[in-house]
Amino acid sequence: MRVLGIETSCDETGVAIYEARRGLLAHRLYSQAAQHAEFGGVVPELASRDHLKRLAVLVNLALEDANLKKTDLSGIACTAGPGLIGALLAGLVFSGGLARALGVPLIGVHHMEAHLLAPLLEGDSPEFPYLALLVSGGHSLLVDVRGYGDYAVLGESLDDAAGEAFDKGAKLLGLGYPGGPEIARLAEKGEPGRFSLPVPMRGRKELNFSFSGLKTALLYMVRDLTAESALTGDDRASLALALETAIVESLVDRSTRALDATGYGSLVVAGGVGANRRLRLQLKDVCGNTGVSVYYPRVEFCTDNGAMIALTGCLRLAGGAPGPAAPDARPRWNINEVTPFSPA
Repeated sequence: MRVLGIETSCDETGVAIYEARRGLLAHRLYSQAAQHAEFGGVVPELASRDHLKRLAVLVNLALEDANLKKTDLSGIACTAGPGLIGALLAGLVFSGGLARALGVPLIGVHHMEAHLLAPLLEGDSPEFPYLALLVSGGHSLLVDVRGYGDYAVLGESLDDAAGEAFDKGAKLLGLGYPGGPEIARLAEKGEPGRFSLPVPMRGRKELNFSFSGLKTALLYMVRDLTAESALTGDDRASLALALETAIVESLVDRSTRALDATGYGSLVVAGGVGANRRLRLQLKDVCGNTGVSVYYPRVEFCTDNGAMIALTGCLRLAGGAPGPAAPDARPRWNINEVTPFSPA
């Protein structure tokens, strides 16, 4: 069983091939970050056009990497949501046409489910049940992962996601897009303790996230500092450190409270923000002291990619009916709405 996975939910075009017996055979990724950087964020129309431009080329390259032909595929999995409607439609139209031409099933994959299962791409992966911290540009979730397709959201963002806080903070500091890596690089040069920002939701019993207030606090701090003169390089570095510290401490606080509430001994961290070095170090320290094991996909699979889509599609195909023959694009799709399954 070999499944071609296609990811086009936002501004990364991801293609991969996963085989049930041998695992991941090939993966290719094209990022549009440079194209959108001049606008300070993703332009949906540009994103969807670029997906259509890249997909056929990336599919052929992945097949060459795996030494396969299109007729060797058993199914095609494609992100059906959540995401940008135009970007989702670009992937679904391409995938649907290819699936019909080959006479193979088309599996519509929930983007967040794929992130939750991405650690299974690695040799060392957790057993069910486990807690998942899913943090990306558009989502901040704490999820009780009880089995394949059996998820319960314990906490979610009430406003901005963690990745949005990084992006908006980077824009306030005059940095590039995407903001997370820019903030992390600059924070390494910052002076610890020079600036302090509030840690969102720290100490709250509920497990939700909120980052809009943090963005506002940074805005006021920058406004006060620039009232008489422009920010210096040292100012920006120390502000970046303060922002990164506040976001990371909030994520760690929420995660440890969720671990206490569930009693689980495994934590999965997925999504683009999961690649943040400071977050990984703090979770390692906190969880190491309590005996909790922390699992990550490799860094290249933290951000959006085709490998996690191919894996999830293969598991769902092995679990029986893949779903509708022509999945709808669902820009808003609650993770609680996916169906449980048992892969053979």
